[in-house]
This record gives sequence, structure tokens and C-alpha cells, in this order.
Amino acid sequence: MPYNIALQFEDGVTRIIQCDADELVADAAYRAKINIPLDCRDGACGTCKCQCESGSYTQGVYIEDALTDDEAARGYILTCQMKPASDCVIRVPASAAACKTEVATHRATLTEIDRNSPTTVSFKLEADKPISFLPGQYVNLVVPGTQETRAYSFSSAPNRSGVGFLIRDVPGGLMSTHMRHTAQVGDTMSFTGPYGSFYLRPVDRPVLMLAGGTGLAPFLSMLQSLQNNPPAQPILLAYGVNSNDDLVELETLAALQAAIPGLEFFTVVVDPASGHPKTGYVTDHLTAAQLHDGKVDVYVCGPPPMVEGVRKWIEGAGVTPNSFHFEKFSSSTAGAH
Repeated sequence: MPYNIALQFEDGVTRIIQCDADELVADAAYRAKINIPLDCRDGACGTCKCQCESGSYTQGVYIEDALTDDEAARGYILTCQMKPASDCVIRVPASAAACKTEVATHRATLTEIDRNSPTTVSFKLEADKPISFLPGQYVNLVVPGTQETRAYSFSSAPNRSGVGFLIRDVPGGLMSTHMRHTAQVGDTMSFTGPYGSFYLRPVDRPVLMLAGGTGLAPFLSMLQSLQNNPPAQPILLAYGVNSNDDLVELETLAALQAAIPGLEFFTVVVDPASGHPKTGYVTDHLTAAQLHDGKVDVYVCGPPPMVEGVRKWIEGAGVTPNSFHFEKFSSSTAGAH
């Protein structure tokens, strides 16, 4: 059975290819018509040096001039000598254009729209084939009837033909106005992607997820990707919104909690008059103990003030997490939500 190899290019484009266990990654890339920089093919020049961010693999023969022991220890590989032993994520130090490839374009049918929330619209699209992406990534969705695009994170698991999105209903916003008032089930929509470096890494230690508003979307994708093979590590999701109207997908979160034994989540509403059990900001309801003395991977997705607030809270706790991944967005720009 072939492995999925996600090639992340330096311009943010991701291409996911299939590579057999006995196949060199460079050969699999060329078979997919992706020209990873390559020269000798013998592990001697280092031209095809990339970094494997996650996954397991074997390396063939190479010389130290091409790849030092220190580089190999930090996950650097030569694609002309690498064979995968699992799914992998590989960072390629070149643009997609330089590698003679481009981001994928998809057309899909609108199959479901949920306008029940006063402030949020969720919808689902059905493509003609499964869409490959890393859970947490986003696409650029074309606003029907225009040449404009808006960037939205998937709220669904990867490698399925049905994909979901969760968007803020921004007054006067092109996409939100269309989805709120004009879109109909059966419409055709198109998008390009995936993009982005905000995605779930292997869960090898406790995970702390902090979502602000529709920044919940990539976490829904991450958690749904884990539910059939729950990790042994605990996961805590703190989901903060401005008002009670902004709270969505609570039933989905409850179902995910039931499916993933180590998952806990809580919600916070900023409005002190909301009557919600927890008010204020998510960091008001976290403790330093939830940083596990630094043995934790932290993921944050929300508006810039939230991301910076979390960063300051972590600094104030005097703990340096193993990793800190974030995605900022703003309703006034074509950000990730």
C-alpha cells in the first residue's frame, strides 16, 4: 500500500503524492511530474536535500558532503536516497513553480448549508474525488460570480470527497453575503489548495488547542482525523467566542470527545452578561500545569489579539512549549477564516 507524502514548498503550496515503500521519494515526485531539484541521484551532491518534518523512512547511501550527521539527526534527507516507511511531510526548499508544479484546482458541488447561527455559516462541498490535505490546512475558495477568493480552513477530515467549511458571517463580506443569502444546494464552487503550515503534527506528547471564533474549523479537521485512531496523549481544546451566538458545532465536539478518550474541551464567552459558565478569555481559564512543564505542543487559531494574548500568557507562565503553531486571521482581510 503506498504512503502519502506531503511536499510543502516554500511558497506555501502543498502537493500530496503517493510513494511505494520500495520507491525513492524523488522517483515518486517525478512520476507525479514534480521536479524536486536533483542532480547526481547518487547521494553525492546534496541538491535534493529537504527536511522530513514528520514520518519514518530509510535512507540509502550518501556522502557527508551531501548530508552531514548533524543534518540527518535534525530530519534532513536526500530525496534521491529516501524511501518512506509511513506517511511523511517533507519541506522542499524551493517554490512550487521552480519544481514545475502548481497548486491543485478543484470543482465541487454545494451539498449542505447551515445558516442556523446568527453569526456563522457552515457548508459542505462534494468533489468528484477525495481531497488530500494536512488536517488544519486551508484553501482559496472562489466567491461565485466574481474573480475574488477567500481563504478558509477545512473543518472536515482529509482524504474524503466531501469537505466542510465554517465561516464568519461578516456584514458586507463577499463570501459570507453569498453564503447567507444567495447560495443554493446544487451550486458549483471551485477552490485551489491546500496551503499553509498550520496543521497537526504527530501526537507524541500532550496537545493544547486554543480556538477563537471560526478558528475552530482547523481543529475540527484535526480532531476528526484522529477519531478512528485516537492517540495515547491527552488533548485539551479551549474554544473562545465573543457572544453566545458565536458558539457552534458543540454537538460535533461532544461526539469527538466521546470518540477520542483523551480529549477534553471547554468553551468561553467574552461577554460578561452572557450567563455562560466561563466568561472572559480562554487564557483566564488555563493553568500553567496544562503546559506540562513544556512537554506540550500548542496550536492557536484566532484573531491576532488572541494569538498574541496566548503567547504572552505562555511567556508569563515561564514555560517554553515543545512547539507553538499558530494561524492568525482577520475578518477585514482574506485571512485564513
